[in-house]
Order: sequence, then C-alpha cells, then structure tokens
Amino acid sequence: MQASHNNASGPGIIQTENLTKMYSGGVRALDNLTLSVEQGEIFGYLGPNGAGKTTTIRLLLDLIRPTSGSASIWGLDVNRNSLEVRRRIGYLPGELSLWDGQTATQVVRYLRNLRGGVDMTYVHSLAERLQFDMTKKIRSYSQGNKRKLGLILAMMSKPDLLILDEPTSGLDPLMQQTFYQMMREVRSEGRTVFLSSHILGEVQAICDRVGILRGGQLRSVQRVADLMQADFRWVTLTFREPAEVAWLAAVPEVGSVTVDGRVVRLQLTGDFDPLLRAIGDHYVENIKVQEPSLEEIFLSFYGDGETESQREPATPMQMEAR
Repeated sequence: MQASHNNASGPGIIQTENLTKMYSGGVRALDNLTLSVEQGEIFGYLGPNGAGKTTTIRLLLDLIRPTSGSASIWGLDVNRNSLEVRRRIGYLPGELSLWDGQTATQVVRYLRNLRGGVDMTYVHSLAERLQFDMTKKIRSYSQGNKRKLGLILAMMSKPDLLILDEPTSGLDPLMQQTFYQMMREVRSEGRTVFLSSHILGEVQAICDRVGILRGGQLRSVQRVADLMQADFRWVTLTFREPAEVAWLAAVPEVGSVTVDGRVVRLQLTGDFDPLLRAIGDHYVENIKVQEPSLEEIFLSFYGDGETESQREPATPMQMEAR
C-alpha cells in the first residue's frame, strides 16, 4: 500500500508547520509535524506507544512549548494566543485528575463558573445519555465513570473543537456506541473533533480521516474510506488432503502463508485467477475470503521492518496512545 502524505485541501482549523519537540537527552518526541485538520471533521490520530501523539496534543494546548516549528488553531498561534484558543476548546486528557472529595456536580459547577456559564440542562442530558450519576464523589468513581465525567466536562460548553486523548478508555461497548453517536452529532453541527485512539474499530466507526504517526513522524494522512479499500485480502483454503504448498511460491500475488494440516491461510493481492490456476488439481473443500481489519491495514504502512512496538513490551498489534 502506498502511503499518502497529502493533507485535506479545505481550510484547516488545526495547522502545524514543522512542529518539533525535543526532550532532555536528545529524545525527539515529535519531528517536523506538518498537519492540517479541517473544520467539521472527526480526525483520528494513531500510532504505537511513544509515537508522539500526546506530545502533539500538549503542544496544541500550550501545555508544553515546541523546540521549533509552529502550530495554530483558527489562525491563532497556540503559544501567543493560548487563552483565546483554549476558550473554544473542550479537552479530555489521557489521565484525568480531579478533586477526590468533590461530587461530579460540584466539579461541573466550578468549571462552569470559570467558563462564564454553561447550560446545566445540557449537562444533565449528557449525563443521562452516558448513564452517569453526578451526585457521587470523585473518589468513588471507577475508571470508566471518571472517563464519562471527563467527556461531560469536555463537551458541556459545546466547544468549536474537541481534543480527546483516549476518549473511550474504560467505557463498556454500549457506552462506546453512545460516544460514537455523540461525536457524529458534534460533526453534524459543523464542529471539529481531534482524537487520539488506540481502538482502530473506533476510528473506523466515526473518523473521516486518520493521521498515522510513528517515531514522532507523520507517516500518512488518509481518508478512512480509502484505507478500507485495501488492495489485499485474507484467503483461507481447506483442502481434502494435508496441504503441500510449495507450489504457492510461484504465485507472486500470494504472501504470509501459514499451514495447519489441511488448512492454508494466505494474503492475496490483486486478482484471484493466478491463485485458482496454481491450485490446479488440488481438491479444495472450502474457500473463505476475509477483508483485512483496519489494524492490519495500519500495520501494512510499517512494511516488513521492525516497528516501535516490537522494541517495547507491547506486541505489534497493541498500539497505546502516548
């Protein structure tokens, strides 16, 4: 698959130009990031553990300063105009720290006053949809319930831009679906969502475009619809007799072959005809064809080389959002 680095042609709500962040010891957390996020889209930001996603978010919010390069939101420099920018943003951090002795209602009211007023009817409607009890103290909430509160705090002012770091971490599948619907509603209102996620099904469900980050570098920006039109598929062949598959080596469109007795699983690129001709007189009891998952497509951008996640305790299929 050929990676595309083309950004959208529309007006960018978020614009970065060669944004770079170096930490002590010469660690380059973000390397010349040039990115544009359009108004009214849901943009997914993906990458393995340590790829630089959370660093990007912290730079956009002026929580840390870049080593070089620049970032703007609505044409406003995020460093020089940070207060003006943040007034219009709803932010959910990856790790939410709140006052343990306060109730959710007290926290909401306190932050509402800081923002200059929020419609409490809307807040209660969000809590109802998320099945969240606002009367309890923060210390009593599970991780999932703290995540729900974080979503309410991010969304309650109906901000023009939502920046969400791992928004559904700890939510059960039903609440994930509720969150997806909420994000679609935000998009339908012309507002923008920028979310970091390791849940590729989440990206597939709601995102318009996705940026793929690795080693602090933006490797690709793709429309999700285009990603899902991958040029390969998985084929499982069940033979009558134990499979001898040396003949598959002559089929250039075939790769990633595994054999388990009479069952052969392979990756097929292009047309079926060369594979069917190669099968020849071998008796096939069953053929199963499966489209690749978004996770497999994502990993195809990394080629055959060692990925970051292979150098870490996590497996290559486990992409944490940090």
